[in-house]
Amino acid sequence: MTTPSNTASTAHPPSIHRPWRRLAQTLLGAILAVSSVPAAHASDWPDRPIRLIVPFPTGGATDVISRLIAESAAKAMNTNIIVDNRTGAGGTIGSAEVARSKPDGYTLLFTTSSTHAIAPHLYKSLPYDADKDFTPIAHLGDAASVLLVNPSVPAQTLPELIEYTRAHPDELNYASSGNGTIVHLGTEAFLNQANIVMSHVPYRGTGQAINDMLGGSIHVLLDAIPTGMPYVNSGQLRALAVTGPQRSPLAPDLPTFQESGLPGYESVTWFGLYAPAGLPDEIRDKAYEAFTHATQDPNVRSRLQALGVDLPRSTSQEEFVSLVREDSARWQGLIQLTGIQIQ
Repeated sequence: MTTPSNTASTAHPPSIHRPWRRLAQTLLGAILAVSSVPAAHASDWPDRPIRLIVPFPTGGATDVISRLIAESAAKAMNTNIIVDNRTGAGGTIGSAEVARSKPDGYTLLFTTSSTHAIAPHLYKSLPYDADKDFTPIAHLGDAASVLLVNPSVPAQTLPELIEYTRAHPDELNYASSGNGTIVHLGTEAFLNQANIVMSHVPYRGTGQAINDMLGGSIHVLLDAIPTGMPYVNSGQLRALAVTGPQRSPLAPDLPTFQESGLPGYESVTWFGLYAPAGLPDEIRDKAYEAFTHATQDPNVRSRLQALGVDLPRSTSQEEFVSLVREDSARWQGLIQLTGIQIQ
């Protein structure tokens, strides 16, 4: 009696548990297979062309700079980088497309402070979350501006401009490249800190603004240093100061706003590389190495400097995140103070 009972008890468990054991082994194999796919893809990346979305128009400063850096980075990675201009809504349309893309390293975003430090506070709603929907990769450069005045304005220095404006309220105007642009915000930051008032005349870009400034109907403009200084050198316009934290190699005799009596003032456009959120670390690090190495290439570096782009102030991904966070907080404070908003 005892022997059959023992035989039965040892015979049933294998027949009962064998299907579950097979299922467990199958599931484990599937999990291992799935988890190995990103690692394999990351180690092979890039094995096909990369699409670099630039959310600003072809031929503009950001487009030119992105193509210059991308060309060198592509050589370093032995692949092709295709620049894709997806414009509209201050760069937010192209940025949103990247946010929705697969985080496999084949869709990247070359953008500026406009989309990630300004737009989140300027628009009532955005099709992306600047903090959560992207993987920050690299800070690739900075570009300051120069404060230009028409020669009819009797000011040779920034303090003299401030003094004249206070003595003649609402007499002077300033142009910008559009409502909510960094030219607009940078000028408003200056006016706010100096406690002066000028009338705002928005344009679609600074080209027509320069023409009107040469004609005398515009008095003040923050412009890119490479495009503004030729008019200064020809005597058609006057330059008073640069907006960066240090003097520009393109205009070494011009003081900064801080040197001119506005401590802490700074208005700099940074250029950065992003990917969709969830990008594997290995791909992020490879992209970081390739693109930052491109900015160190002597030929690329000299051409960037000719475009008014300085080497980035942050050298690591962590520093880039901190810089964007600080820049965002600064513009948020100004936007809240002035009430500037884009619908």
